[in-house]
Amino acid sequence: MTSPHRSVEAVPARNTLAPSRRTVVKAAAAGAVLAGPLAAALPARARAATAAPVFRHGVASGDPLPDGVLLWTRVTPVPEALPGSGIGPDTEVGWAVARDKAFTDVVATGSTTATAATDHTVKADIRGLQPGTDYWFRFTSGGAESPVARTRTAPAADAAVPGLRFGVVSCANWEAGYFSPYRHLAARGDLDAWLHLGDYIYEYGTGEYGTRGTVVRPHSPAHEILTLADYRIRHATYKTDPDLQALHLAAPVVAIWDDHEFADNAWSGGATNHTEGAEGAWAARQAAAKQAYFEWMPVRPAVAGTTYRRLRFGKLADLSLLDLRSFRSQQAATASGSVDDPDRTLTGRAQLDWLKAGLKASDTKWRLVGNSVMISPFAVGALSADLLRPLAKLLGLPQEGIAVNTDQWDGYTDDRRELLAHLKSNAIGNTVFLTGDIHMAWANDVPYDAGTYPLSASAATEFVVTSLTSDNLDDIVKVPEGTVSAVAAPVIQAANRHVHWVDTDRHGYGVLDITAERAQMDYYVISDRRSPDATSQWARSYRTRSGTQKVERSYTPV
Repeated sequence: MTSPHRSVEAVPARNTLAPSRRTVVKAAAAGAVLAGPLAAALPARARAATAAPVFRHGVASGDPLPDGVLLWTRVTPVPEALPGSGIGPDTEVGWAVARDKAFTDVVATGSTTATAATDHTVKADIRGLQPGTDYWFRFTSGGAESPVARTRTAPAADAAVPGLRFGVVSCANWEAGYFSPYRHLAARGDLDAWLHLGDYIYEYGTGEYGTRGTVVRPHSPAHEILTLADYRIRHATYKTDPDLQALHLAAPVVAIWDDHEFADNAWSGGATNHTEGAEGAWAARQAAAKQAYFEWMPVRPAVAGTTYRRLRFGKLADLSLLDLRSFRSQQAATASGSVDDPDRTLTGRAQLDWLKAGLKASDTKWRLVGNSVMISPFAVGALSADLLRPLAKLLGLPQEGIAVNTDQWDGYTDDRRELLAHLKSNAIGNTVFLTGDIHMAWANDVPYDAGTYPLSASAATEFVVTSLTSDNLDDIVKVPEGTVSAVAAPVIQAANRHVHWVDTDRHGYGVLDITAERAQMDYYVISDRRSPDATSQWARSYRTRSGTQKVERSYTPV
């Protein structure tokens, strides 16, 4: 029985060179690239592989609802229609959704047109599906078929869900290494969805950011990305990674952006890594980055083209997803009293009100918050100078005497006080912040008053996942893995009594498992980000029991 989809949205597509795991073909400067010379520069085997039409950038799904899911792909209609080129014919793309991988029970079909205006990307927002159900989908065009992918709808809003399991990742720098954490998550086969908490791509030029001095695989374009074509090409490069493609084939993603989808330390009016005028106008760069992001990611644009939105997973959990770049005030230059200025904001008034209202109205067992920068207070004044400077560099702190990282909630304390006071005054429990950005793994209580903790209560808990590949502390200092963490972690915990664990040195990912009784994060680390065949190993687990608002160690993974 076939049920038609309710709405289909065509999205821009882009041209890009498609690096393999071991071989990377670099594009020329993106802004002035001609599709013909680029196509001619590809090896003969690669040109043959792009015989029109093809699905070189994989397929993906995202933002699962009880009755639907958002499907995504990018079609290359002719070899010249590379990402970012702005050329190529309008191309019909069909899609099908089935209850089984063999497509003997097809439940929905449809088609849309991929155009150069949207970089030949396609989105299909499928509705009319059954809640809490696995589905398989594929795209077709001109006789070509995409890979078959699994997706899963969210449980019904009133369903008594026994458990949920999510992969959790952030900070994937192409040039710093291979994306083996994606491969290991894909191989599990047990994920309801996976959360990407920001820095899905990086904007810097080749060799300019977080590679421990060695570019493992150059990205395209080689220069820092500034234009719409640039951002499209960079997104397309990432979408050729086989491990990332494998995870998109395995489960739906729920993604938010952080700064590197735009530029380092982005705020509403600019970024640390943006020079107004010399690199164009920030408003134009921001608009280009957002357009490319929504073209290339299976994400539903929310209010005014932002990524803040809310998903529900039965009676067990809802997930509030934040946009902490579009509305924020500029970061405080130093750890000064300006961090407490009530006129400065991280969230923006409308988003903070939306978050507070959603947390208060929630009737689920757990309230999850997808949060791109750490909300837990963090003081590092007791660190020795030899550890202080590299830590400061990584966190964007003054390198001589520190108090806070002003890019995090620490730099916008009035927003944090208001949010935590709201949790307290309304007796809102079981709030768990899920965070990336900081390139380290943390398990934290979120105290109302860090200065008097643990005498003061904890408002919530926070699980922070480390980077997939981006430099962490041992990479910056260039010492063996574990060297810095062995010294720095005890000092950090002594100065921050709400921090139960911090690993400053290793790369990896998290698996969040939720039941009515507890929410547990299992932290996994990889053997070597520079190896395409890196292994994965469980490192630690922490959980918060229902009603406690505190983190405790768990000695076995789920």
